[in-house]
Amino acid sequence: MTDVDFRQAAAPANGPSTTNLAEILERVLDKGIVIAGDIKIDLLDIELLTIRLRLFVASVETARKAGIDWWETDPALSSKAARDELREENERLRERVEALESADEDRASAPARRKDKAGA
Repeated sequence: MTDVDFRQAAAPANGPSTTNLAEILERVLDKGIVIAGDIKIDLLDIELLTIRLRLFVASVETARKAGIDWWETDPALSSKAARDELREENERLRERVEALESADEDRASAPARRKDKAGA
């Protein structure tokens, strides 16, 4: 059987200044950070695939200042955008139903008009 040593190690010595994770995250979100990269796959000097990656990490306010607000119009991320999309689809479907009904009424009244013209 082996003995387990439960003694705690001494706390690490702190340097002249320490920054905790919360402070770093606050700075990044306040200012924003952009990470960019390209991945290219070539075979015998023929480009087969290029992938461009861009990552922008920032707070909502900082992103809006930069002109980025796509999450507000994405139905998967915004309930308001989802409702707007459903409302637009509903309006399009109503217009199609009205058009089909009016076309059907025109077809139904066409034989009656032909009989009236033939009898006159």
